[in-house]
Amino acid sequence: MLLQLRALAHHSKLRLVLAYLAGASTALAFAPYALWPIYPLAMALVLIQSDTLSPKQAFYHWLSFGFGCFSVGISWIHVSIDTFGGVPLIASLGLMALLALYLALYPALAGLLLAKLSPKSRKLKYLLLFPAIWVLTEWARSWVLTGFPWLWAGYSQTLSPLSPLASVIGALGLSFVVAWLSAAIALLYLDKKSVFYRAIPLLFALILLPLTAYLSQHYSPVAQTGKEVKITLVQGNIAQSMKWQPEALWPTLLKYMDLSRPKFDDTDIFIWPEAAIPAPEYMVEAFLDNANKVANLNDSAIVTGIISRPEADFYNSLIVLGNHNEAKQAQGDYRANGHNEFRKHHLLPIGEFVPLEDLLRPLAPVFNLPMSSFSRGDYYQPNLKAKGYRLAPAICYEIAFPEQLRDNVSDETDLLLTVSNDAWFGQSNGPLQHMEIAQMRAIELGRPLVRATNNGVTAIVNPQGQITAQLPQFETGVLHASIPLVRGETLFLKWGQWPVLLLSMSIALLAIIRKTALRVSAKTQTAQTCPVEE
Repeated sequence: MLLQLRALAHHSKLRLVLAYLAGASTALAFAPYALWPIYPLAMALVLIQSDTLSPKQAFYHWLSFGFGCFSVGISWIHVSIDTFGGVPLIASLGLMALLALYLALYPALAGLLLAKLSPKSRKLKYLLLFPAIWVLTEWARSWVLTGFPWLWAGYSQTLSPLSPLASVIGALGLSFVVAWLSAAIALLYLDKKSVFYRAIPLLFALILLPLTAYLSQHYSPVAQTGKEVKITLVQGNIAQSMKWQPEALWPTLLKYMDLSRPKFDDTDIFIWPEAAIPAPEYMVEAFLDNANKVANLNDSAIVTGIISRPEADFYNSLIVLGNHNEAKQAQGDYRANGHNEFRKHHLLPIGEFVPLEDLLRPLAPVFNLPMSSFSRGDYYQPNLKAKGYRLAPAICYEIAFPEQLRDNVSDETDLLLTVSNDAWFGQSNGPLQHMEIAQMRAIELGRPLVRATNNGVTAIVNPQGQITAQLPQFETGVLHASIPLVRGETLFLKWGQWPVLLLSMSIALLAIIRKTALRVSAKTQTAQTCPVEE
């Protein structure tokens, strides 16, 4: 079998096909499948195939791997373009392919740099340089052109034995670990020494990494306080085709209130999803005033998504109705236009803002989706206060940006809160991958996380990233639970991604310096052996 793989590796077209298939297989490492060993195995196969390739060949080889990863792994984006974008099927597939090809440039860049900066020692090349370059290219993908940090290699380990490490090194640090594991597997095949000697890096990984993960979980600085908060999450299951229709507004508002009413006597905080109130704040003042009074009379608070418009700009926001500061108050604290409000900062391109909109909006309905002209909220915002508890929010896509949420979590934060409307993506894997990302945030930051959505996945996650309760997708429902509160800071909450990034940058910089020094030395030797005649 290994000899056959080696023969195939020397055939350029078959090699690219194998790289694509390896990339496509990584979709099985993420939700809903969670077959976490697949990612390091697939990456190891591509490393073996690309071992002796030139930089140009390595670029196309890893481009094929990346295209496989994204054309399959995020194919669910096609659902929203095809169903709600109003473009022909061929154009929809073309747009999806272009996005996948763009995202594949980052693995391709990693392959190119690995081939260009490669030292003579395979161990240095694979066990140090490759994980560093991989992390730096994944990190770049999280901020270039506003960023798209989906399907980081680290997310494939959300349900693996290595997941507790995220509380120390984060999802990006787990990407480093996955790349290191794949390198150890590749070396087992590529190194020409004895089997035992070749297996040392892999044995080291198989023993040390699970042990480190175990210790990070069982000696965590995060501990329960003995207090609980009673949360009710409401999943309205409003059809996306009806959500923004004017005639559906009041039936939607009444549905959320009717679903909440039976739990008013046993709930501290109700959570309604993103844009649960599908209208600007000023259009529903009467409803908001009434809901504020109802929540106050029942000694509770309601956190809901809404469209706010304090001045001329529209914001995708969360507001709090009812009691903000105390369990019992004479009246509710809700005030319009910015009081105890969170405004989404990291907007989704096309869905919430359209770059070059004067050029793009006339081209197709996909560039004119409902509410695609939002303004951006501040990066730093105070936690929402609900009945005296503090909630660190992230609206929809924002949950995929670990540093943004981390920068808005403090010692006083009780819960992580994320709301979403994933109805755009139907019965695809997209909402399940979104939930997986939210689970990783709970591990990193060491706080319980609550997630309310329009049609799923609505769930409660403990600080270990485990879903403790959830509602079925595509059903109207209410999820009620008592959530134990915790205190303490994970190492990731203290330091963030920077230790992993600085390590990776240092390794890459040393490789560049070494390569430059070798080139200068080679030119000097050439000049000395071949002097120019006068």
